[in-house]
Amino acid sequence: MFQIGPYAIDKPTILAPMAGITDLPFRSLCREFGAGLAVSEMVTADTKLWHSRKSSFRLRHDNEQGLRSVQIAGSDPALMAEAARQNVALGAQIIDINMGCPAKKVCKRAAGSALLRDEKLVADILCAVVDAVDVPVTLKIRTGWSPDERNGITVANIAESAGIAALAVHGRTRACRFKGDAEYDTIAAIVNAVNIPVFANGDISTPKKARQVLEKTGAQAVMIGRSAQGNPWLFRSINHYLSRGEQLPQPQEEDIARVMLRHLTGIHHFYGDFLGPRIARKHMGWYCKTWQLDNSLSQSLNGLSTPAEQTQTLQQFFLQRGITLTSNNNSTRKQAA
Repeated sequence: MFQIGPYAIDKPTILAPMAGITDLPFRSLCREFGAGLAVSEMVTADTKLWHSRKSSFRLRHDNEQGLRSVQIAGSDPALMAEAARQNVALGAQIIDINMGCPAKKVCKRAAGSALLRDEKLVADILCAVVDAVDVPVTLKIRTGWSPDERNGITVANIAESAGIAALAVHGRTRACRFKGDAEYDTIAAIVNAVNIPVFANGDISTPKKARQVLEKTGAQAVMIGRSAQGNPWLFRSINHYLSRGEQLPQPQEEDIARVMLRHLTGIHHFYGDFLGPRIARKHMGWYCKTWQLDNSLSQSLNGLSTPAEQTQTLQQFFLQRGITLTSNNNSTRKQAA
């Protein structure tokens, strides 16, 4: 257990913020499977853009259970402070600041991990946001701009001095993006340099790897990103392994079918009849890839544009494999051979 401000987090697994992925339906599912905290998709600090379709979905917290942690991104301290205030007014209980995204479209606006090159601006932004709200503020960074410009320890010290309540560190520089091995030694050095909770992020895809990373870095939690796509069970598996030292069995196909239908239905409900099927395609594709389902299912769903068509196709696919899915209560049962 660790603290983020007044909040006690009782599980050492956190869902990383991922734009276009960690929406409300996915966050809810990951929490159900044991994520101690689930951080929202990145929201722009420019509140004038919040009326766009994309931002309007990212700002929603309809009956969201658990702590509501909202990530904001930008490079202007005043805009970041105002975005934090407005998100708190909308229900955010934690504000997370993005200084870790390596995407070109974010960095070219001098936001995300591009900020790591300007330590004064980092301090200005962090102080402005912390002073603007009465809720805890957390920060996500990388180890630096490039292998020759690793300043993660310096930025971590700046963050602690500014009043940041917890720090997530992706173990690569911005230049490395997602290539090469994660730098757990650097994360360990950052953990040793500060007295606030640090979360280790990068290449954590199994319970054993999670334990190894926690032991190597001394971090308070692991932050899971890409490995959770199509695999919300990972949080439960890691938590169980860390607490009991034993591996949980992989989910049965009936469990996978049930969760896929629930997730599909949740996406349709959240985004509506037009956007829902389009958003669902990538999530269903990740389930198919992770659990090695017949690729024809993903291809079929990609060609469908209505909730009813996608739901019926998913039900029919599993019916052919002896599993009956019902959309009214999302139950499953294995048919007798």
